Amino acid sequence: MGWLNIYSTSSGSGSPDIFDFTRNFGKQFLFIIISLVIGLAILYLDPRFIEFIAYGIYAVSILLLVIVLLFGITRNGSLSWIRIGNFQIQPSEFSKIAVCLALAKVMSKPNFSIDNILNRTKISIIIFLPVFLILLQKDTGTALVFLSLGLMLIREGLSLFYLVLAIIFLTVSLLSLLYGPTVAVASVWLLMLFSFYYIFRKQAFALHFVMALGFSLYSFFVDYVVFSYLKPHQQARVMAFLDPNIDPKGIGWNITQSKIAIGSGSFWGKGFLNGTQTKYDFVPENDTDFIFCTIGEEFGWVGSSILLLLWLLFLYRLIFMAENSKTKFARIYGYAAASIFFFHIMINIGMTIGLTPVIGIPLPFFSYGGSSLLAFSVLYFLLLNFYSNRMNVFASED
Repeated sequence: MGWLNIYSTSSGSGSPDIFDFTRNFGKQFLFIIISLVIGLAILYLDPRFIEFIAYGIYAVSILLLVIVLLFGITRNGSLSWIRIGNFQIQPSEFSKIAVCLALAKVMSKPNFSIDNILNRTKISIIIFLPVFLILLQKDTGTALVFLSLGLMLIREGLSLFYLVLAIIFLTVSLLSLLYGPTVAVASVWLLMLFSFYYIFRKQAFALHFVMALGFSLYSFFVDYVVFSYLKPHQQARVMAFLDPNIDPKGIGWNITQSKIAIGSGSFWGKGFLNGTQTKYDFVPENDTDFIFCTIGEEFGWVGSSILLLLWLLFLYRLIFMAENSKTKFARIYGYAAASIFFFHIMINIGMTIGLTPVIGIPLPFFSYGGSSLLAFSVLYFLLLNFYSNRMNVFASED
């Protein structure tokens, strides 16, 4: 489906040969074949061997991220690529796999407790070391993906308190930018009073007071952080998310045209190859970050809904395989992989309809790109390997 949508966005007014390997859709076909071959090869690996080399894979991924900083190629403002022969690869995509494996390795050790300070420090280093290196590459979108691993950590026993903190942080940030610090502060204190009196039943007053005071102070610095530390193009993305109409022909162009394309598909869509907004480049990056617009325009609400249902089924299947794995390593890896897929799907589709900021991350298996397609394929086939070999765990124990 992703391949056909890339073909649709790239075909222009004619209908060129779908196997034209000089065009993006032709290259994507080759990437699909390579990904499937590597994926099938992964299924024949011994899961114990994969677990054994988890730290080694992580070390190689960190080395590649450092090499990018030294010898990398800049594309679209990000120093994220290295050239190998005639190909360019993006190591940050593969670092997601490495982090998932390393986390599964360290957290599956006997007597591991997530409440232990030393263990939390190890987890933080594993996650934030590649995040730091990717931020140096000016690829904020990919760096943010690693925050989704918090969902896996909550499944493994991390307190929901941290998720609540993250939600409050995002809410205060949005309220401050949209309505000013006064509204944000009022909301924080109302929420604190509600939580104190009705949820915690007048317990932990000091904690509520300190949190409310801290978020209140933070609300006065949101504007300063956004306009002092973010780069101009990042500021533009934030402003376009808050108000796409502020500059519809400038910073709001992507979101505005994306909504027009999806809306023009109406209920049934215009039909395959009949999209005009995406095919004639009204929507920038229409075969990568904004490829969901093609589905919305050509297949309408019905096609978009079917695709979303397929994604929900896929995510459910990932969680099912993770939960029914027979080893802790496989379970942790499965939930980490599911978290990354969920974040990519939610943010990518959300940014095409204006619900999330444009941070430039691909839609798994749909967006054009060899590195992302191969990385998502490996991420999935590793979990499939662990699940398909789950009965061998008992056999080896016997």
